Amino acid sequence: MTFASVTRTATALALVAIVSGCGWASRISTDVDTSQLPNEYNPAVDDDGNKRDTIWDLFTNFDDANTTLEVNRYIWLASIDILNFLPVERVDPFSGVIVTGYGTPPGGGRAYRATVYVTDPALDARSLKVALNTRSGPADPDTVRAVEDAILTRARQLRIEHTRL
Repeated sequence: MTFASVTRTATALALVAIVSGCGWASRISTDVDTSQLPNEYNPAVDDDGNKRDTIWDLFTNFDDANTTLEVNRYIWLASIDILNFLPVERVDPFSGVIVTGYGTPPGGGRAYRATVYVTDPALDARSLKVALNTRSGPADPDTVRAVEDAILTRARQLRIEHTRL
């Protein structure tokens, strides 16, 4: 008998044992009624009370649809403070979106409208996205950057004021 034939025989026996064991557990009768168990002790039910039918249910997404995103409160408040000359059209503090109408800044002649998106709870420049439009199209990138800088500076000031309390 060669090493290759012994290896093939052992592999075949292992495969037969694995395949035959797949249906074996379903033929065992148990005296425990799992429907009467609390969810934390019932392996057929996940944490949210959803019934698991197959192993593939472990890979499904049972996340709560009502979960909200976290936004940085200082950036949020600073955005409203800096853009206070613009009329607010829509605000969603749970997703971090502020949409304004057209307004003219103090001492300026051109009307702007802004959409601010706060994407992260960190007080960081990556957490803020600002889109400015004029009546003739997108605003100058330097203007957008100046507004972003003003919002971030004000957010840092608000944070410092809050830590002093």
